Amino acid sequence: FLTMGITVERSDARESLRRLEGYQIQDVRDQEMLAPISERVVNPMVEAFAGVARRFTPQGYREGVARKLVLGGLAQRVSVDQILVWKLVGLMSGLVWLPLIILGLKLTGLIAFVFVLVLWGASFMLPDVYLSRAMDARRHAIAVQLPDILDLLVISVEAGLGFEQAIERTTAAVPGPLSDEFRRMLRETSFGSSRADALRAMDERSDVPELRTFVLAMLQADTFGVSISRILRSQADEMRIRRKLR
Repeated sequence: FLTMGITVERSDARESLRRLEGYQIQDVRDQEMLAPISERVVNPMVEAFAGVARRFTPQGYREGVARKLVLGGLAQRVSVDQILVWKLVGLMSGLVWLPLIILGLKLTGLIAFVFVLVLWGASFMLPDVYLSRAMDARRHAIAVQLPDILDLLVISVEAGLGFEQAIERTTAAVPGPLSDEFRRMLRETSFGSSRADALRAMDERSDVPELRTFVLAMLQADTFGVSISRILRSQADEMRIRRKLR
């Protein structure tokens, strides 16, 4: 009780100091102590664990995790090092499950071994399951949203807008992962990439068969000079049929 009281009192004092505008701190340690506990304690621990995880990570595994984060739409929120730390913690969780099963649940013999093995494996595989579920959910959302966005693109293009302007207006009206990918494609073209390269990059980031079909159709339209509105209308019809089948 005494420890918690002192901790809460000091935490309130630091929070009050954070809110003071123009407050100058001369002592470097006091300045560091004003930072949240996540920056002072958690982040250094994560960095230390990440260093250990990098040392024992097989070559090419980091690239695979980074690829999964992109496909799951998590690259901006979760880093590769965080996934590696989760895997390392899952690997070390056997030190927790073993006494918990034997001493806490009073299990022995083969049953205890099976329980520890299952919990240990589940803890180690939990980050992979999390990434797989995020990838599947994002792919499903893109495939379901694609026909609606193509319908709006058809209407906008046939009304006289260019392809990029139609995408900009459509993505502003329809939020979702596919709209995010189209907006990123527009940014890449504004930075100097060609439309074909931006479309291919969008396909690589999504890995959705329906979207890949649309990208290939657009690339062929650019190559052979086919009307974009005709391509968009045919793609919208086809994607609607695919969504019904799904």
